[in-house]
Amino acid sequence: MHRTSDDQGGRLRAGIAKVGKQRRSQDAPAAAAGPTVGVPRRAAPGERARYWFDNTLAGGAAALIGWLAVACLVIVVPASAVLVWTDDRAPDDRWAKAAAVWRSVGQTLRLGGEAGSPLRVTLSVLLALVALFYVSTLVSLITAAITEKLLALRRGHSTVLEDGHTVVLGWSDQICTVVAEIVEANANQGRRAIVVLADRDKTDMEEELRTEVGGTGGTRIICRNGRPTDPAALERVSAATADVVLVLPRDEPGEDAEIVKNLLSLRATIDGDCRARILAVVRDGRYRLAATLAAGPGAVILEIDDITARLVAQCARQPGLSVVYQELLDFAGDEFYVVEAPAQAGRTFTEVLMAYPTSTVVGIVRADGALRLAPLPDTLVRTGDRLVVIAEDDDTTVAAPEPAAVDASVIVSRPPAAARPERMLLLGWNRRAHSIVRHLSDHVTPGSVLHVVADGGESTAAEVRAAEAAVSAGLTVELRPGDPTLPEAVNRVDLASYDGVIVLGPDRGACDGAPDDRTLVTLLLLRDLERTSGSPVAVVTEMTDDRNRAIAPVGPGTDFVVSGKLVGLLMSQISQNWHLAELFEELLAPGGNTIQLKPAGHYVRTGCHAAFATVVASASRRGECAIGYRCRDRATSGPDYGVRVNPRKDDVRRWGESDDVIVITRH
Repeated sequence: MHRTSDDQGGRLRAGIAKVGKQRRSQDAPAAAAGPTVGVPRRAAPGERARYWFDNTLAGGAAALIGWLAVACLVIVVPASAVLVWTDDRAPDDRWAKAAAVWRSVGQTLRLGGEAGSPLRVTLSVLLALVALFYVSTLVSLITAAITEKLLALRRGHSTVLEDGHTVVLGWSDQICTVVAEIVEANANQGRRAIVVLADRDKTDMEEELRTEVGGTGGTRIICRNGRPTDPAALERVSAATADVVLVLPRDEPGEDAEIVKNLLSLRATIDGDCRARILAVVRDGRYRLAATLAAGPGAVILEIDDITARLVAQCARQPGLSVVYQELLDFAGDEFYVVEAPAQAGRTFTEVLMAYPTSTVVGIVRADGALRLAPLPDTLVRTGDRLVVIAEDDDTTVAAPEPAAVDASVIVSRPPAAARPERMLLLGWNRRAHSIVRHLSDHVTPGSVLHVVADGGESTAAEVRAAEAAVSAGLTVELRPGDPTLPEAVNRVDLASYDGVIVLGPDRGACDGAPDDRTLVTLLLLRDLERTSGSPVAVVTEMTDDRNRAIAPVGPGTDFVVSGKLVGLLMSQISQNWHLAELFEELLAPGGNTIQLKPAGHYVRTGCHAAFATVVASASRRGECAIGYRCRDRATSGPDYGVRVNPRKDDVRRWGESDDVIVITRH
């Protein structure tokens, strides 16, 4: 008999089913032992409920309001029922109690709570919802407005309404030094304000200043966000009513054009007759004239690279000079002031020198504003003149009834020693090196030599040749190619043959990492060479970050010129006394009066005891102003490193062979 295809299909399906039953029966024990691999797990009821709840919340504000209403009703209705049913004064009727529950719920949720007909209840609920919607909308609008105002304040876009305050424009390495020094200067002047405008986050600026500056006493620091080149931003900080406006330098010389634009915007914002004084800093001397023209008459423009180069050149020949400038520039110790002195009119400058027991007179500001620093001893003080003094504060310069006593028996009249040619070593090269070489040539005697150890290939060699061509014939500049961060380059140096060493780091951006990193390596190698050769040498190091000074491996004769901090201190001093701009310009300029350290034996007999007034009198006979002394035996001991500026006239000490007298002199 032939079977049809249907019969064959049925037998095939039956066979498959039978096999399936057999496999299921074989797998049964495994199923009983645990869950079958690959079989999906059924979600628990709680998980499904949470999933459904999450999906409803995704519906938006309507779902949130609905769930909030349900949550409130779940709590309020049972609680209201318990309150009604446990109240002895509640009605006995069940419907009356239900109405009381409704009124309690309505009062709690502000739904009206009216009882009566359905229409009355519905209308009361509708009015309550309208009132609730109005109040909630009003609250949200007020909250949004307050939040927007707080965000605006946080962004630093609100207007500053101050008068006689200090405005600091920009953000650079000098910001913390400038703010800290102005805070110190304002310590005895009551409530003052410093307003900082920079294109940075307001909160970040406040946090950094709070961390670096610390307590500010009565001085308020106000930060605002904005571009200093934007006139609208300048108006927000009330630059027109400020006492002084400080424009900080940018990080690179190529950005000095932005300083010029900043000054143009500032002039467009303030009136020509406003009292605000402008002090700005550029790095590249090529922009100084443009900045001066943009700032207008009366403004002061500092050139940071040239100031740094001048000070490095002076410190290279005068070990310890950087500590003297540090003392004179910060407000923590003694600094320069211009004071009224009507009682000194008609007296000679020598007589005035001895009149103040706790202050050191160094110059005269004539009635017409002309500065005479370290004038001749017989120069007369005229009516209307003011005195330039070094004092602890501007109110501590008080004349004594009698001049300080002088012991003429210990005064010596030693002629100045004849200057001799010097041998200097320069390790490293940067954009300021050319100016350093030029300023060195202004101070050294003919026959002096400067050896330069630097790498950089032909470009550096060309710059060294250009520097040598620009200096006087009295200084010979010779390049010795080599990397001053490598031992083989430094160890070839004969330290004993040099009078001083200058260490320079590369320009910012010209190397990987910070410029001071390579400077520290060079100092470490130089220090090791000093130890192995037994030939200590005076070293002056240029740095960009003052924090690296504490970790620098240096010997007792090392000076540091920290360009960023130096300019910050200068800006702070000049901002408090405008006459000091001319004073520091003369102190740092070649050919004018400079600060020098000379052996104490040139003024008094060594080994003798004498008051500082005697040293002042001896220096005055030579046309110099003695402003302090340095004890070389304490050159390695901080924080003053043996330097004492503006000692009392009656301080008596033994003057030794290793002591120096700090003088302001033209010689």
